[in-house]
Amino acid sequence: MGESLNGVVEDCVNKVGVDLNTASAPLLSYISGISSAIAKNIVAYREENGRFTDRKELLKVPKLGPKAFEQCAGFMRISEGKNPLDATGVHPESYAAAEKLLKKQGYEADAITAHQLTGLGLTIGDYKKLAEELGIGEITLRDIVKELEKPARDPRDEMPKPILRTDVLEMKDLKEGMVLKGGTVRNVIDFGVFVDIGVHQDGLVHISQITDRYIKHPLEAVSVGDIVDVKVMSVDLKKKRIQLTMRGI
Repeated sequence: MGESLNGVVEDCVNKVGVDLNTASAPLLSYISGISSAIAKNIVAYREENGRFTDRKELLKVPKLGPKAFEQCAGFMRISEGKNPLDATGVHPESYAAAEKLLKKQGYEADAITAHQLTGLGLTIGDYKKLAEELGIGEITLRDIVKELEKPARDPRDEMPKPILRTDVLEMKDLKEGMVLKGGTVRNVIDFGVFVDIGVHQDGLVHISQITDRYIKHPLEAVSVGDIVDVKVMSVDLKKKRIQLTMRGI
């Protein structure tokens, strides 16, 4: 029962996020990329320096490097911070695009926390054209719009669940070289994609491991919601990191 509860908690915090200024170390440790040691460091940093006012402050936390930041930043919520986008599920990598979007549609950033963007999607006529103007993919644009309309909404809730192997229920069950069929692409970012393989921790497929051909961006090969087969390259239980490949399967 304890393991089942842990799985449910992990799923929840990685879907709705956590309040960076109130979350306990145990709760923070469920976030993608955050180990127990880093979670304790976050709390210690907060106690010593006061509340976080910007997601970028996480980079000042001992042992929380750029890679961990890329994985966890989108799940860390900051209410009443310097940037209203920090209160949403929009990843810092997409901030520039989100800000351009708001400006183009005639909104100020404060409209996010004031919940004035419920009709944002209705103001967009041609998603494809606007996405090109913003320099992002259409799917990314739609995800940003939905998140701005309803902050903390998880765009993956209605996606199909992965086809689970009966012998793979947790990270500790994963072995190097193991092939997992029916994983679901949950997030696409510049350096790769995160795939749900049914172990309560999404695995990362680096852009170089997505396809045998050269691609400039993961969206050239996969999209959020795609069902893919992956092979385990490495598993780091301590840091909660799973490296996967889609090549050579």
